[in-house]
Amino acid sequence: MTAYDELMAYDRVTQALGSVAGRTGWDQETMMPEGAADLRSEEMAALETVLHARRTDPKIGEWLANAEGADAVAKANLRHIKRSYSRATKIPEKLATDLARLASRAQGIWAQARADNDFKGFAPVLAQMIDLKRQEAAALADGGDLYDALLEDYEPGITGAEIQSVFDKMRPRLVDLRSRVLAADGPNALDREFPEDGQLALSAKLAAAFGYDFTKGRIDKAVHPFSSGSGTDVRITTRVNPRDPFNCFYSTVHEVGHACYEQGIDPDYALTPLGNGVSMGVHESQSRIYENQLGRSRAFTGWLFGQMSDTFGDFGVKDEEAFYKVVNRASSGYIRTEADEVHYNLHVMLRFDLERQLISGDLEVANLEEAWNTRFASDFGVPVDKASNGVLQDVHWSCGLFGYFPTYSLGNVYAGCLYQTLREAVPNLDADLARGDTSSATTWLRENLQRHGGLYEPKEVIALACGFAPSEAPLLDYLDRKFEALYDL
Repeated sequence: MTAYDELMAYDRVTQALGSVAGRTGWDQETMMPEGAADLRSEEMAALETVLHARRTDPKIGEWLANAEGADAVAKANLRHIKRSYSRATKIPEKLATDLARLASRAQGIWAQARADNDFKGFAPVLAQMIDLKRQEAAALADGGDLYDALLEDYEPGITGAEIQSVFDKMRPRLVDLRSRVLAADGPNALDREFPEDGQLALSAKLAAAFGYDFTKGRIDKAVHPFSSGSGTDVRITTRVNPRDPFNCFYSTVHEVGHACYEQGIDPDYALTPLGNGVSMGVHESQSRIYENQLGRSRAFTGWLFGQMSDTFGDFGVKDEEAFYKVVNRASSGYIRTEADEVHYNLHVMLRFDLERQLISGDLEVANLEEAWNTRFASDFGVPVDKASNGVLQDVHWSCGLFGYFPTYSLGNVYAGCLYQTLREAVPNLDADLARGDTSSATTWLRENLQRHGGLYEPKEVIALACGFAPSEAPLLDYLDRKFEALYDL
């Protein structure tokens, strides 16, 4: 065997063990009994100890020094393994294990604090997490910016300053559109209850309509919807609110976007570094284009109106056009995952600014809730009424996912570029969507982006699919056109 062959055989086992750890995390969020939390945190810590030892084994360095990439796939594999090895060897084993143990334990504490609207009950463990993440960032940064070091885990090759520049370009147009939309007359929200069994049944039908393969996945409920896994085992979760079925439906479609990316990757890449989505920004481009440009389009909501009528009977919306407006109703709501397309990125910008301050030390956990509430009132014009609608609404910080939030908006930017190109490539898109047939769109996305997995770098794969470098302009133009028409601006 060549050095490359030996390296890939070794990495295949590491990839498989990582999948086991991911499945264990899925179980924790969906099936695990509440009393098992302490044991699970030790199990996760043990798995991380084994994984960290494998990822830092000196043999990897020797293989990398002698391995040659014979083609583009081999070169990409070596690029990913080298990046992973370089990062892993900078992090002490104890720190990696402590982070895994705390992340497992903190999620349960966060969930209880969220249910109790008690930020003080979560603050001590969050402070511990931030301390460990600062240590991790310092180990990775080599004297550079701490937040940039954490970003690398989610969007390789980008910096906080670059993201800030993109956000600075987006914010004025978003704020202007928001002010015009909120000043106009809009539709009322749905005002009745929708049974859980009907919501989950239609949720599954939506997942199938967007191409989710149930022979290689499943849908369960969780406090915070997520997607987990890759290849032939990709699982998603959703949640149910009896007075807001769109929460269930569009959470499902969003997670199906993630799942279909993983299911659509070339099967030859399974259990290799190329067998997962290349970055969270690119991942979010899939979830957001499935959810918004496709799932909230006038054409597709016309089909969904019929499905809701069949499932729930007369639910108080007179026709397809009225339903399209209700689905896309804009309001200054509290919850990011329920936010309309106009407000969504403003939610992300708030979190981006606060978590950068937390990692830099400019903001302490003791002052976080006040800082959140002050910023939210300023940005959205609404005071936060309870912690579960504010600082406790997202699971990410309890898991240590600092640097993840800005990828949601990067995903929107990428989705805007992809949608512009998709509409040119698929002229009959609206006619297909009106029948509930997303296959022309999802096939185009699979062929032009999803199948590549980690073969290319994030911006590279978007540019390859679109024919131009990613820019925020297509997204902002799309939002202006859509909401100006919706609100007769």
